[in-house]
This record gives sequence, C-alpha cells and structure tokens, in this order.
Amino acid sequence: MSGSCRSGGIFDVEGKLEQIADLDRQSSIPEFWNDAPRARESLKQKTQLEKAVRLFQESWTRLEDAETLLELGDEMGDPSLADEANVALERLESELRAMEIRRMLGEESDEAGAILEVNSGAGGTDAADWADMLKRMYLRWADRMGFKVKIIDEQLHEEAGIRSCTMEIDGEYAYGYLKGEIGVHRLVRISPFDSNARRHTAFASVAVYPDIEEDIEVVILDKDLRIDTFRSGGPGGQSVNTTDSAVRIVHNPTGIVVQCQNERSQLKNRATAMKMLRVKLYQLELERRQSERDIVNATKKKIEWGSQIRSYVLQPYRLVKDVRTGMETGDTDAFLDGRILPFMEQYLVARANGTLGEGGGDE
Repeated sequence: MSGSCRSGGIFDVEGKLEQIADLDRQSSIPEFWNDAPRARESLKQKTQLEKAVRLFQESWTRLEDAETLLELGDEMGDPSLADEANVALERLESELRAMEIRRMLGEESDEAGAILEVNSGAGGTDAADWADMLKRMYLRWADRMGFKVKIIDEQLHEEAGIRSCTMEIDGEYAYGYLKGEIGVHRLVRISPFDSNARRHTAFASVAVYPDIEEDIEVVILDKDLRIDTFRSGGPGGQSVNTTDSAVRIVHNPTGIVVQCQNERSQLKNRATAMKMLRVKLYQLELERRQSERDIVNATKKKIEWGSQIRSYVLQPYRLVKDVRTGMETGDTDAFLDGRILPFMEQYLVARANGTLGEGGGDE
C-alpha cells in the first residue's frame, strides 16, 4: 500500500485540498476582506481543512512505516518487528476511529466549547446527590480530555448534593461531544439517606449550550431585562462573601433566567450572566430554525420517570445503559469517574447512521 497519499470516501483528501486552494484564491481578492465575518469564517474553515489533511497524511505515513516493519520482520525472521508493527497498527486504528468521529462533528457549533448545566429532579435529597455525582463525572471527563472547566454558578441542596450547577467547558469540540448528554439521567441504588436502606430512584437533567459568544449576534433590550443582585451564600448561612455581588437576570420575553455568583465582583458576575443569556437566546434561535426544540433543550422534558436517555443501576446489579443506542457497561465505577467517551462516540455514530432510538422507557 505504498505510493501516493490519496483517499476518497470519508477522508476525501483531494476534495479538501481543492477547497483549501479555492479559499486561498478567494482570500487573494481585495474585496474578500471587506466582509470581516465572512473572511473570519473562511479562514476558520481553511484551518480546519488543513488540519484534517495533515492528520490524514501523518496517519498514512505511520501506516507505511508499519508495513515496512512487517516486511523487514518477514525478511529477517525477526518476530519482534512484527510485534512492533502490530502495536503501531492498533494505535493507528484508534487514531482513524477518532478521525471518523471528528468527521461526524461537522454541524454548526460542534467545534465550540460548551456551557453545561446539571439540575436535580424527582427524588429529593437522592436527586441532589445524584446531580452532584453527574457534576463530578463531567469534571473528570473534561480533565481526561484536557479541557479547562470553570464553575459559573452552583446551588447547594440543604442536606447533601446540589440543586443545580452551571459550568463552562473550554476545549475543542466540547459541545460536539457533550450534545449527546442532553437529557434526563436516571439512577437506581440503595439510598445512603434512607435509614431502612431501601432502593431509591433519582433523576437529574443535563442541558448543554455551545459557548460561541464571539459569533453571536443577539439583540437584547434593557427594557426586556429584570436584573436582581443578592448575596452569595451556601447552606446554613455560610456566605461566599459579604456583599451583594451575585447577579440574577430574567429575560422577560422568553422567561429565561440566568445567574452567576462565582466572582466577588458584581460587574464580573453580571458580564458572565449576560454571556450566558446571549448563549441561551442564540440556542433558542437555533431551535426555532432547526425545529428540534425537544431534542436540543432537554430541560423542557420533565425530570422524572419515562423521559431518561440513560440509566445508571447500582443495585441490585451494576449497569449503565444508554436507552437510545443500547450501549451498556457493567463498570459503573469507571463510568462515573468520567470514562464516558465511548458512549459519546457511539451516540454520534448512531445519529449519523440514523439508528438512534428515543429516550424513555423502563431500561
């Protein structure tokens, strides 16, 4: 398989090279730079295409190197060279799968960072604790991916866990990967809050928005806003600080509510809250255009039985099952520790192939 680095199908290197050349021709025209947003988008597209071509070319070179090792191993009768080649091929197979997954992340906003919200649902203290477990799971996943995370807002539950948490996840394709997590997550376990050690079911929801503030053009009128300030605090009156620095903004036309209390500065909290509002209004517009309101924004579903996308059973057996793809694992500890990437990838594959099932049910 030596020779030129050419491919069609899912990689289509020739097609990408032609697109790069066309973008180069466009950028050489002086009038091209008169439309700054269009020019910025074209340069972004060119960078993505060049990266895809470079990754393919590097993979092709590694494939040829592995073939050379196999041939040398046969000629020299050295099985260690064949073993080395097989290791390289396994690594290459993993890289090619990652490239195929990235190909599926080609929708609007997929490459962006993400704003992720976790909200406790039906189940009382168990649900609040479950929401906290999900928060940790996504923090661990983000850490494994090398993404940066900032907690924007967090509402603690009186007894344990959290009522809600909003976090900003900064990383390439964070939104593309996380969009498959949108929905209701169901937990079944022996409740640590039940003195009779009975089995309880708890629910929490996950909502995800693309963090693309620099590309958002949303008109927000001052008369449409109600802005409240309050003192940040936790359970039992333990204040984060002693000034009214926390900010809550209500957008009256849509009913969207955002708040931030992460910073000690009221101005910084207000700026962050306004950013969240712009992101949510932008998402609302995307939903209107795409007519996928019930898919993109899972918080519109009731956070209770019959609407879950994934079940996590810790008692009487241990199993995590995605009810849309059918994928499951018995290693619940690893999953809750953030090893969720295979489930994310399977969601993208099923979605691309048109085999994605609906959430809900008794699984």
